[in-house]
Amino acid sequence: MSQRRYGFSTRCVRGGETPDPVTGSVATPIHQTSTFHFENMDEVRSVEEGLKEGYTYTRWGNPTQTVAERKLAAIEGGEDALLVSSGMAAVSTTILSLVQAGEEVIATRTLYGGTLHLFQSLLPRMGIKVHFVDSENVTQAEKLVNEKTKVIYFETPTNPTLSLVDIAEAVRIAKENNLTSVIDNTFATPYNQHPLEMGVDVVIHSATKYLAGHDDVTAGVIIGKRLFCALARAVMVHMGSCIDPFAAYLLIRGLKTLDVRMERHNKNALEVARFLENHKKINRVYYPGLESHPQHKLAKRQMSGFGGMVTFDVKGGMEAAINVIDRFQLILRAVSLGGVQSLACMPVLTSHIGHPPEELAKAGITMGMIRLSVGIESAEDIIQDLDQALSSI
Repeated sequence: MSQRRYGFSTRCVRGGETPDPVTGSVATPIHQTSTFHFENMDEVRSVEEGLKEGYTYTRWGNPTQTVAERKLAAIEGGEDALLVSSGMAAVSTTILSLVQAGEEVIATRTLYGGTLHLFQSLLPRMGIKVHFVDSENVTQAEKLVNEKTKVIYFETPTNPTLSLVDIAEAVRIAKENNLTSVIDNTFATPYNQHPLEMGVDVVIHSATKYLAGHDDVTAGVIIGKRLFCALARAVMVHMGSCIDPFAAYLLIRGLKTLDVRMERHNKNALEVARFLENHKKINRVYYPGLESHPQHKLAKRQMSGFGGMVTFDVKGGMEAAINVIDRFQLILRAVSLGGVQSLACMPVLTSHIGHPPEELAKAGITMGMIRLSVGIESAEDIIQDLDQALSSI
């Protein structure tokens, strides 16, 4: 396939793939092997020294993984991509590729709970200090930059409050201070947001979510410059966070429909958010596509769509929220997000469980908050399920 830039849907379907040269198979084969045969030691040496393309051991790389990486790079618009075993593997591999003991990271305060645990608990044990700034005011980072600072890290929209980080402002701070900017683009997806085009250095995703799209894969991806991806690959190899070839194959399959899935996710989520916004038993709806969202203008400026995540705060706190979520009939009670089926969870009992109340308050997470991953079912059916569940309180 030509390297000229095709449209988004074409890159999802065809990017990084060619028919199998041996069999002509249209579908990329699953190279379900841990190791690879060589004719002689000269061939081993040539591959190990980078003089010849090839594979030695699947922890280092695999042909199915390579196709998935090329497709992901084409979709996000990066020079290269590195596929790893989970979204958290993508976060940790990226940070450990950029920062070492004695150095510092600046991160926005509202983050996925796993990332927050990594930044608050594990990185300090490695001698890496993390400073936090408000997601809605990333300019605070300017006062925290010093000679030890290496990275500015953020996700937007945030998990689970769907607040936004001003990407252009984060990029400006990074460039003026010679920092590497890293964004978690999981919630937005490449369909709705294009960070590399805005000057971000490294994009990561939990590919488990929208990229794979069917709740049957666990994977993460790092996308950026070719040189950085090579550096991250070396860290991945030594950390052992490689992906299984079958998972890479399932991700390739899922990516082919990313364009059409995201169109429906966006449409359904906006309809659901508008319904909830007018419901008398809801305190607040968090969705950047609503005009009532305090950062709606920023969302319109840096996003081309608003995503499939809707968070809402139920009147009556935790007890009321539990009553609502337990009465869902169509919507599934499950963690994770981004699949074709609608899923709901309570952040205080799942992604952010164990965080002290003061940290939850700083992040804007309430006890009555429900995070809804709006699927691609009929919007009318999702809304009906929400309505009947809310009628119970």
